[in-house]
Amino acid sequence: MINTAADICPICEGTGWRTISPGPHQRVARCLCRIQARAQSLLSAARIPKRYEHCELSSFTTDFPSAHGSLAYAHIAASKFVEEYDPRDGTGLLIIGKIGVGKTHLALGIMKELILTRGMPCLFYDYRELLKQIQNSYNESVHATELEVLRPVFETDVLVLDELGAVKPTEWVWDTVSLILNTRYNDSRTTIITTNFPDGPSAVAGSLSPVKSATREETLADRIGDRMRSRLHEMCRIIQMDGQDFRQKYRSASFR
Repeated sequence: MINTAADICPICEGTGWRTISPGPHQRVARCLCRIQARAQSLLSAARIPKRYEHCELSSFTTDFPSAHGSLAYAHIAASKFVEEYDPRDGTGLLIIGKIGVGKTHLALGIMKELILTRGMPCLFYDYRELLKQIQNSYNESVHATELEVLRPVFETDVLVLDELGAVKPTEWVWDTVSLILNTRYNDSRTTIITTNFPDGPSAVAGSLSPVKSATREETLADRIGDRMRSRLHEMCRIIQMDGQDFRQKYRSASFR
């Protein structure tokens, strides 16, 4: 069907993009005419787990007595990331914090906002599940190739990769992580990553004594390698989240 002049959006003039910051450093965003038509189908295709369907930036709360100050900063940084998002930039986020501080909630809240307000195709993957799917593709009884599993991971505009480093490191794991992150980096695609491991060099890079190496806390570089940690610093801004495990606190309170 050919669109008439009356069908063409006066804001984007049919391009699907609107200018949000004119001038020499122009920024653009999806026009609202396209966003509303695509939002629900994009949400359905984003692979958001059922247990996290409620997660939104608006429901991320830091209004309780024991909330660590970094959580409020993380929420502000997440909201600003959505506000300033430029699909041509490719800069992502590395959200670091211990279990239960709300990293996944924040990451999915960002993802939902980008879908609903910008119409951006997004994809959520648990790191462990992704590696398992790739490994399963090597089984002759599985009708999917490694490339078929990885293609949407490579090509989606925004990838949320949850729990990076959660799988015991092997050469295969390191090679796979390198392939995913380097491909997205080279294509200037946005990657939002969460991890429970602190940002620091590996034990090898740190040249620690055997005693200190045995007692130190594992770092992200221990799990994905120093080279990929360095790549993440090029790809992402870092958000540090500190505080108590909300889920554990909630479970403990429910038994009182």
